[in-house]
Amino acid sequence: MSTIQTQGTEEIHPDILLVNRARAGDVEAFEKLVRQYDRQVFRIAQHITQNREDAEDVVQDAFLKAYEKLNQFQGNSKFYTWLVRIAVNESLMRLRKRRTGRMVSIDEDVETEEGSMPRDLADWGPDPEEQYGQSEMADILRKTIQGLPPGFRVVFVLRDVEGLSTEETAETLGLSIPAVKSRLLRARLQLRERLNRYFRNRNKDGVK
Repeated sequence: MSTIQTQGTEEIHPDILLVNRARAGDVEAFEKLVRQYDRQVFRIAQHITQNREDAEDVVQDAFLKAYEKLNQFQGNSKFYTWLVRIAVNESLMRLRKRRTGRMVSIDEDVETEEGSMPRDLADWGPDPEEQYGQSEMADILRKTIQGLPPGFRVVFVLRDVEGLSTEETAETLGLSIPAVKSRLLRARLQLRERLNRYFRNRNKDGVK
């Protein structure tokens, strides 16, 4: 039997049912939401802050803020999308505090050296994984992702790492769909270039 209940002709997502119960004072319902999403939120926070302790604090702060603002959740989007937006904002606030005098905003455009980009660019694929071990490649990718500017890194993590759709990513970050597509393309291009540079240097060292 499906866990999704219906109201009239509309389906009600299980998360919405838990949110409604939590609003009515059912703490256990909210704890279920925490258990359901805390690992995903932690991964996102760690990618953005690049610090485990900060990421753990972000998870705590994000769920606390979500609980305090449950009445502001309209149900027009997925609860997870709404929660991720809170977590992203908390993560960026951590970066601001760490980088004194330097504001980090998801809305600011980050200039790169690539200039204009071709629209029909093939998706950067797992080619390096065919040559190197998976665990080593995962470590290289993690470090490479950390080197992206925050605005690109957040979009890449939500879209390509966590698997949110373009529409969900745009809604989560308060960006337009074209802006998400543009940042994702530029993030992938920078990753491709950084990975190629890494492997070129590695191959040169191996020849010595």
